[in-house]
Amino acid sequence: MALSGMRGLSVFISDVRNCQNKEQERLRVDKELGNIRTRFKTEKGLTPYEKKKYVWKMLYIYMLGYDVDFGHMEAVSLISAPKYPEKQVGYIVTSCLLNENHDFLRLAINAVRNDIIGRNETFQCLALTLVGNIGGREFAESLAPDVQKLLFSSSCRPLVRKKAALCLLRLYRKNPDVINVDGWSDRMAQLLDERDLGVLTSSMSLLVAFVANNHDAYWSSLPKCVKVLERLARNQDIPQEYTYYGIPSPWLQVKTMRALQYFPTIEDPNTRRSLFEVLQRILMGTDVVKNVNKNNASHAVLFEALALVMHLDAEKEMMSQCVALLGKFIAVREPNIRYLGLENMTRMLMVSDVQDIIKRHQAQIITSLKDPDISIRRRALDLLYGMCDVSNAKDIVEELLQYLSSADFAMREELSLKAAILAEKFAPDLSWYVDVILQLIDKAGDFVSDDIWFRVVQFVTNNEDLQPYAAVKAREYLDKPAIHETMVKVSAYILGEYSHLLARRPGCSPKEIFSIIHEKLPTVSTSTIPILLSTYAKILMHTQPPEPELQNQIWAIFRKYESCIDAEIQQRAVEYITLSRKGAALVDIMAEMPKFPERQSALLKKAENTEADTAEQSALKIRAMQQSSNALVVTDHHPANGTPPVSQLAMVKIPSISSVDHNTADQVVTPENGALSVVDPQPSEPSVDLLGDLLGPLAIEGPPAATRSEDNSVSGVDGSSYVDEALALAPVGEDANTIQPIGSTAERFHALLLKDSGVLYEDPCIQIGIKAEWRAHQGRLVLFLGNKNTAPLVSVQALIMPPSHLKIELSVVPETIPPRAQVQCPLEVINLCPSRDVAVLDFSYKFGTQGVNVKLRLPALLNKFLQPMSVSAEEFFPQWRSLSGPPLKLQDVVRGVRPMSLSEMANLFNNFRLLVCPGLDPNPNNLIASTTFYSESTRAMLCLIRIETDPADRTQLRMTVASGDPTLTYELKEFIKEQLVYIPTTSGGPTAAPLQAQPTSPPTTVSDPGDILAGLLH
Repeated sequence: MALSGMRGLSVFISDVRNCQNKEQERLRVDKELGNIRTRFKTEKGLTPYEKKKYVWKMLYIYMLGYDVDFGHMEAVSLISAPKYPEKQVGYIVTSCLLNENHDFLRLAINAVRNDIIGRNETFQCLALTLVGNIGGREFAESLAPDVQKLLFSSSCRPLVRKKAALCLLRLYRKNPDVINVDGWSDRMAQLLDERDLGVLTSSMSLLVAFVANNHDAYWSSLPKCVKVLERLARNQDIPQEYTYYGIPSPWLQVKTMRALQYFPTIEDPNTRRSLFEVLQRILMGTDVVKNVNKNNASHAVLFEALALVMHLDAEKEMMSQCVALLGKFIAVREPNIRYLGLENMTRMLMVSDVQDIIKRHQAQIITSLKDPDISIRRRALDLLYGMCDVSNAKDIVEELLQYLSSADFAMREELSLKAAILAEKFAPDLSWYVDVILQLIDKAGDFVSDDIWFRVVQFVTNNEDLQPYAAVKAREYLDKPAIHETMVKVSAYILGEYSHLLARRPGCSPKEIFSIIHEKLPTVSTSTIPILLSTYAKILMHTQPPEPELQNQIWAIFRKYESCIDAEIQQRAVEYITLSRKGAALVDIMAEMPKFPERQSALLKKAENTEADTAEQSALKIRAMQQSSNALVVTDHHPANGTPPVSQLAMVKIPSISSVDHNTADQVVTPENGALSVVDPQPSEPSVDLLGDLLGPLAIEGPPAATRSEDNSVSGVDGSSYVDEALALAPVGEDANTIQPIGSTAERFHALLLKDSGVLYEDPCIQIGIKAEWRAHQGRLVLFLGNKNTAPLVSVQALIMPPSHLKIELSVVPETIPPRAQVQCPLEVINLCPSRDVAVLDFSYKFGTQGVNVKLRLPALLNKFLQPMSVSAEEFFPQWRSLSGPPLKLQDVVRGVRPMSLSEMANLFNNFRLLVCPGLDPNPNNLIASTTFYSESTRAMLCLIRIETDPADRTQLRMTVASGDPTLTYELKEFIKEQLVYIPTTSGGPTAAPLQAQPTSPPTTVSDPGDILAGLLH
């Protein structure tokens, strides 16, 4: 901005910059806005200079982030001013303050048109720039013919024609009807003969938009595009200002090759030969250099050329060159180039037959699985999956299994599914397939879906030769001291059916098989108990006449569960004990399962559905999808009228799996039920309190009877089911979301319990970030809603469903999020009393025709209202003794703890704002922590925690919690217990859930958490 001579404006800017704090700045701005408003009311006395000065001030205030809700008419009126300084201010401020839907813009259409059809080139450029930035449908209908005349006028300078082409592109995107397709074919060909590269580049942008909608009308432009590429490739007649680091106009090259990808083929042999010569020169002449800017430009051209080569289905020799070039790129140090190399190699694998050539780079691709960047690891996984066949399946699957133990949690589920699919599709023999699946379950049981172990049971059931081998492997895995529950399920099922085939092997008698399976019963959840009961009944069936001791042991178990609260378990126990008294008839009643129908598995169906979406997508289709929503859309940010309807949070229940149904196509129906509970063994007597009289006797005290859970395993962070993914992300109604989340929503939630900023939810359309600040019993959160697409998200609604102990106020959420935009929604939280209940964000939006509705848990839990507090021995022991027993002091034996060292446990407690106080407990295996809890009802309340661990068994501990409020004591004890059981295990030992939020695509997507959470809380 030219501010010379505007003393008042300069003084105002200096005053704002000299403000000591935000409050001073706001007062100065409010004062200036009041002055401007007063002067505009007496507009008759304003000179053009004064009006210009005040409008400049309005723009500066707007750029500082303040709302400017008046003066728009004065800014628009300056467009009609006869002199350039006033007209320039009018155009610039109007472009910044108004959007295409603003009513005042209609008043400026005639003034803008007069400048476009006038003879002053400077005024024409101002008008074209305004329309190119904020022009809407009304501008398109009124101004398109005049803009077209400027574009084809021989008397206009290239500067004006260039702006006219870009302006026409905007108008075409807003209303395609303004362009008559029949008359534009020859005109576009004429524009492509332009010698001025600025006009030619703008015209090529226009052509890309035209051919994206209808390529049939522009065949005459195809040879002209090839000639443009030839001209650039020869590097002749290229002005120096259009040469970027020695590369002739890389922007024009990229646009031209992109336009060519919308034509399905090139039939003319001369044109095709000329194009391939240019592409060959690009492929052979591109290499990695040290200069980053040159790399960026040259690789932009190169990767667009690769996309064109794939689209044109070039000869295999050129395809081989492309693969060789990409092989060089995936070995360089620059991560962006490695990413693009892997992505394009995957795309090349999809559209051409170069699998054998890509296999030469298998070792380097496997190395990329260990890259520090998760985006590169994902692309390497996709490429390995796509290039796998019978010849290399063993090597690739073994590499995936090795990588599984160290892979990110965000990748393990996808990794497990792909390894299982590859093992099934390309297994050289079925015993190898069984080995792979059992290894998969052993290494990543938490991430193995039921479909995977259902499928291995199908294979074993349908192949008699495989049954003894599968039974042996299942027996071997049961010998391990700690195995995943899924392994217990599959091993128990297989041994229940086929353990009699191992009778002659040492350690495989019915009694020994029963004993080793029964050892796992106390560690499994309720959903697994029916399978074990069926296994016991099968063992009895295979030992006819029965061994009395074994029969009595199994009958005792059945009698124990005859009164179980779970209906599925109770029914099985009652029926099995009755059937087992049938004697020899039991063999016929509980015979081996018949073979399943030979039908395609659910895993292969998933694979085919995925491949159908991507395998045959040529570069043309990919570009069409990218271009279809490329228009710059400026939307009205007024909040939606009315309040969104309140929908109740539906309870999420895991669907039950009924008995085996041989008519189903693709699943083994197992004796499972949907209820989730754990049959916990009776707690053993507590060990002697080593602090003795010093800390006083500690009685083991459970939760109050009214609040005791029947089931230990269903206790989650919010006291609800431990099915985290289902609770963290639950579709509403019968229509399941077709847009699926990226990464684990449950892991993101648990990571935010330890941190105050990160990503709460992400899918291909939106990223929801969160940043929080907590003080005493109050919290301030900001939700960052980022649109990752080039089209707006509409019908956006957010509703908070708070629990009774939280008071939450959410600011207005805009109904529309513009393309590539981010909106911030502040959230105020007040904690009324101690509770572990969780607040839920009911969030919905529409993208195109797809509607998405998710319910997300907000990380506003008990630990957020804790403040770590260090206490000395003189402070701790009097407080500890004064809290003599229940309900102010509660003790619990916690089993099923993920093993961790004492230092790791101390680090975890500190992350939850429970300050570990070393040296207070004389036993080095114990921990003491203290904190202060804040709520409106309790104000500041001191909490003391003691953890007693057993070095010989890290899976259990004794925990004592004390505070001056009974509810707080119980809620804090249960919260700590749940966190100790939840912690995921990584290769480096147990740690809190990592926050993984890297982008899954190159930097063209919406920002990663570091960017999306860049805003500061004031």
